[in-house]
Amino acid sequence: MSVTMNDTAVLSPAALTSTAEIRKCFPALERTHNGYPVAYFDGPGGTQVPRAVVEAMTDYLYRHNANTHWAYPTSEETDAIIDSARGVLADFLNAAPNEIAFGANMTTLTFHLSRALGRGYKRDDEIVVTELDHHANVAPWRALEKERGVNVRTVKMISETGELDWEDFSRHLNKRTKLVAIGAASNALGTINDVRRAAEMAHSLGAQVFVDAVHYAPHELVDVRDWNCDFLSCSAYKFYGPHIGILYGRHDVLASLDFPKLIPAPDTAPERAETGTQNHEGIAGASAAVDFLAALAPGGATRRERLSAALKQLHERGGALITQLWNGLSEIVRLYGPPPGTARTPTIAFTVDGVPSTEVAKKLVERGVFVSHGDFYAMTVVERLGQTAHGLVRAGCACYTTSEEVDRLLTGVRMIVRGA
Repeated sequence: MSVTMNDTAVLSPAALTSTAEIRKCFPALERTHNGYPVAYFDGPGGTQVPRAVVEAMTDYLYRHNANTHWAYPTSEETDAIIDSARGVLADFLNAAPNEIAFGANMTTLTFHLSRALGRGYKRDDEIVVTELDHHANVAPWRALEKERGVNVRTVKMISETGELDWEDFSRHLNKRTKLVAIGAASNALGTINDVRRAAEMAHSLGAQVFVDAVHYAPHELVDVRDWNCDFLSCSAYKFYGPHIGILYGRHDVLASLDFPKLIPAPDTAPERAETGTQNHEGIAGASAAVDFLAALAPGGATRRERLSAALKQLHERGGALITQLWNGLSEIVRLYGPPPGTARTPTIAFTVDGVPSTEVAKKLVERGVFVSHGDFYAMTVVERLGQTAHGLVRAGCACYTTSEEVDRLLTGVRMIVRGA
């Protein structure tokens, strides 16, 4: 069965070739504030959304809206759209369609997975987490301390570099380790972790690996096969899609886990990992977001090849922007995390001496520059850096960020430092 979608919902592979062309796809960039065009550096907390994604969502709601698995056209069309989206997200992660589940967000999916895994854990089994992680990759595992009597061990970060302490990582692994939960990249500092290394170390002891790829997925090509992880989660709203989460799990594992579920609900993987009626328009939008990303670079015989080319191009552009931003900020503020040229995303955290992060953000708003402030749910990172009182300022570059916007951010910070 074929489903006719709005012709503008998916861009052709060669449609976008420059930042200027990319920016035309984002209506949010037409917004002004205080007479300035808004510069969105808040992408690590959620990117802006291109027209193609919104059109895919409205097309679903206007033309195909129904619940699943019933014998009439719109229900069958909904089934087809969800099945297609599983295939698209599988291309995004280098997985199989029957390894892709959807949910409200990464946090909800991780709690759901932790409960399923926890049903098979025994008292004094161990889970390893890290200080670098967003607490969505900490709290769900901590909950099992109360519920199942497991022990959660925490790997230290090196405060001076914002990187994981691999010697400490090794010390925390042992024969009681059941799961290693690691972030592919720090949403606070931009640090990229060596997930494959972590997986090899965990698997050598028979432990499984869960990867939080929420901050990584918008910037680098995820490859669950290369990483050999057992589970991975990400959120579409971080890569130009709607507010919906995606869970990858090896098919044999998803099929065997004791997920909390309703008895009449489908019992085959991956649907057995999904509770209740899903956000169908969000699933359509997540699929469109992946196709939008794939359209950022021309050529390529497959979606995966186009994604690889597009993300490589974005990595190069982001690297140039973050170098510009880092070099400009290093003269006037305190920076945190790894410098340009190392394994990192185009996300920078900094503090202005004597000025709380909230005040920095408010002053930048006066110039139409939007940045994040606080702890970004990476509370342990902020604690280790000694910034719990005033928090960090975070600026992230997205596919629509320009060098001129970086200059505006730098000018605004210089004015704050001078007390203007």
